[in-house]
Amino acid sequence: MKILAIETATVDQSVAILDDDRVLALTEQNEPNSHAKWLVPAIDRALRDCRLSLSDLDGLALSIGPGSFTGLRVGLATLLGFRSVTGLPIAAVPTLEALASNVEPGPLPICSVLKCRQGELYWAQYEWIGAGELKAMLEERVGPPAAISQTLRKPTVVVGSAWELYGDQIVTAADRRHGHFQPAPPERMKPSALSVGLLGLARLKRGELFESGQAPLYVQRAEAEIKQGVVPSKSRQIIKGLGKAKRRPTKQAGIPAGS
Repeated sequence: MKILAIETATVDQSVAILDDDRVLALTEQNEPNSHAKWLVPAIDRALRDCRLSLSDLDGLALSIGPGSFTGLRVGLATLLGFRSVTGLPIAAVPTLEALASNVEPGPLPICSVLKCRQGELYWAQYEWIGAGELKAMLEERVGPPAAISQTLRKPTVVVGSAWELYGDQIVTAADRRHGHFQPAPPERMKPSALSVGLLGLARLKRGELFESGQAPLYVQRAEAEIKQGVVPSKSRQIIKGLGKAKRRPTKQAGIPAGS
């Protein structure tokens, strides 16, 4: 099963093309405020390098948040555009879950942490169960670094770029609660389209598809909403419905010629 996967939730952007668990292409970039100008050309180059077009693919996968509002919107709009042309199914993978999957399976729980804004973090907690399956122990949250230690009560592996910025604050607060954090290896610390693709493949094969009308997982309000005093949208409830999405065949018949 060939899929295109994208990661646009943070400044660490990437595009991957997979054939089941075989990586055909992976391209990455770290540049602020470049999602809109970088993504589509990067996808085009990756497809050409693999001598593929969109019509050769079986599905699409994207990182759905939380993260950069602009990055999430650019990524979703791009894949929705591809779907409108090709009919390809889309799998949406929570960004913090994809980040947690960077950590090798083991007995310790995993806490994914990403920078939010104004000194706050996004975080969630997962554990490996069964045959390489991640289970959410704590849903996506947003708050100050010290708040993480209030929800974690045992040794935990921490993964994510926010650790470099706020690790000392997290550890200081955790020490007061007898917590213990083990950082993941440096090469595992950033989100990747490869992880999004592998988790997206599993969702596509189970028929768990991104439906029209769903939104990125923002977790917090957009800055414009904050200024206008708008009540936060229910993006969390929307994304929860992904696990109950309608099941469809993963292979689409009669797909128009692609890119």
